[in-house]
Amino acid sequence: MAAPSARTIRRWRKYLADERAEAAVYRDLASRRDGEEREILLALAEAEARHEAHWLALLGEDAGRPRPGDIRTRLLGWLARRFGSVFVLALAQRAEARSPYEGDADATPAMAADERIHEEVVRGLAARGRNRLSGTFRAAVFGANDGLVSNLALVLGIGATGVAPPVILATGIAGLLAGALSMGAGEFVSVRSQRELLAASNPNPEAQSALPHLDVDANELSLVYRSRGMSEEDAIAHAAEVLRDLSVDHTAGDLVNDHEEIGSALGAAVSSFLFFASGAIIPVLPYLLGATGITAVALSSALVGIALLGTGAVVGLLSGGPPLARALRQLAIGFGAAGATYLLGLLFGTSVS
Repeated sequence: MAAPSARTIRRWRKYLADERAEAAVYRDLASRRDGEEREILLALAEAEARHEAHWLALLGEDAGRPRPGDIRTRLLGWLARRFGSVFVLALAQRAEARSPYEGDADATPAMAADERIHEEVVRGLAARGRNRLSGTFRAAVFGANDGLVSNLALVLGIGATGVAPPVILATGIAGLLAGALSMGAGEFVSVRSQRELLAASNPNPEAQSALPHLDVDANELSLVYRSRGMSEEDAIAHAAEVLRDLSVDHTAGDLVNDHEEIGSALGAAVSSFLFFASGAIIPVLPYLLGATGITAVALSSALVGIALLGTGAVVGLLSGGPPLARALRQLAIGFGAAGATYLLGLLFGTSVS
């Protein structure tokens, strides 16, 4: 067997360094978790150690001193040590998806398969965090993005008519307050209505007091379970089990619907108000600081553009998609809406002085 070239050795050493760095990431993530998630992450670290052993065997004496992994893996390790959040898992998912082993003859088919499965394992772990975060995150992104776009459109549209800067500033502040109050009130009504609808579907807890007096032969308790989605056969069997031992509190969870936690109406209202206001204040900042004319328009657009890129990139990271593509999409949508309003302002006004 011919000796490997210097280029091949460099590639193997890079793979070795990356495997070590990825194993360290999983160990760091595991140190911040417990139970099943910790065991899964440690198992992933062990798999990366097997890959490390493969490259060590190929390199032999050429392994040399340990090298750092690539910059993305090292950044991932730094984030894992300090945060250990769903963001890190989302980044790890993307890192596993970039594995070059399928196209490399020096990597075994098992290693390529491992990396593909690792991506799915990390996707599953990240999904748990995404599910826990989805409600709050959706409200934060939606509220802030709505504030950014709607108030930028309002400020640019009014500014394009040629009115004085104080009028633009007053309009921006009014738009911030009106939008934030509307979002808060809407969220309050929405959550309160949802809670009331769910409460109407909850069983009456007093119904449990009737269980000891049910006709065992008729067993009408089975109808309760059938009405909640059980098949007739399963409902009859489960009802019979409950009636056989009424001394055990089987019914505590049986007669209660498990609804998703939706939080309080007041908490949702306050959060929506603050999220919207945090976005809506950004287009107004240049006017608050005394900027006028095209300078204020440019500054306001630039600040909102940076914020839109940021929210888009965060959405991309959490969804496991490309952050840059999501950021640019967010920017295009926001600027498209604001640009249309600006053009309408030009049609109905004079010009930005």
